Amino acid sequence: MREYIGIDIGGTKCAVVRGDESGRILEKRSFPTTDRANTLEQIFEHTGQIITDRTKAIGVSCGGPLDSKTGVILGPPNLPGWDYVPVTEYLTERFHLPAYLENDANACAVAEWRFGAGKGCENLIFLTFGTGLGAGLILDGKLYRGACGMAGEVGHVRLFPEGHTGYGKAGSYEGYCSGGGIAQYGLGSARELADKARAGDPRALAVWEQTGRNLGRLLAILIDILNPDVIVIGSIYARAGDLMREACEQILAAEVLEPSLRACRVVPALLGESLGDVAALSVAMGIRE
Repeated sequence: MREYIGIDIGGTKCAVVRGDESGRILEKRSFPTTDRANTLEQIFEHTGQIITDRTKAIGVSCGGPLDSKTGVILGPPNLPGWDYVPVTEYLTERFHLPAYLENDANACAVAEWRFGAGKGCENLIFLTFGTGLGAGLILDGKLYRGACGMAGEVGHVRLFPEGHTGYGKAGSYEGYCSGGGIAQYGLGSARELADKARAGDPRALAVWEQTGRNLGRLLAILIDILNPDVIVIGSIYARAGDLMREACEQILAAEVLEPSLRACRVVPALLGESLGDVAALSVAMGIRE
């Protein structure tokens, strides 16, 4: 069976994994993200330690902005100093294998489409709903990147004229439907608020209800415009979706065209904690049309 190397570059930690074409993780190395030079060297070192003669390609999943066509990381806000990093060129020169780069939300969308909750669907939307909020779009069985690779930046869309700040914009969806946004209520982190809500704390329950309504407004727009088969939501929704689902569904029932709502499932990511690893492997397998 063919094998691949997947590299998941995050703002606080990185992972290098070896996996097969079924999405199964065979070996994994994790390490903290530090400065650019040291982190790249760690990536090269761990890749060299787990690569085999069965490895066919290398995939890199990373937050944007980036250029997936040229394989260049272009200064993501969570990676200070990574202003122009031709990462696929570095990897190909060192390991003599094809290497590919993709936005992490797109990579996760493909992973859930191939191996997770969206398997068998033609039209899928993946929402990160983690520290920030972004989307990956599978439309008519193909990854949709847009004119300059910026499709799916739903966190930047404005929900309110002012309010919580996310994606550099006050009142944006990322300011409300993300870990960073939820923390701006001043009552604790999303994880802490989930624990408080399950213990019956009324203020925590109110935050989750409001978050569910805000998420519902975003999903209503996406469903009416893109008419997907499934919306897969990761991270916080996968862990705390039960706390916001009722409020979200009430908004969807009131706002969405009935045939489109009936055709669409809204589900948590199926790949769970392995999503980032499988996403990077999916990039290596080749998600370019």
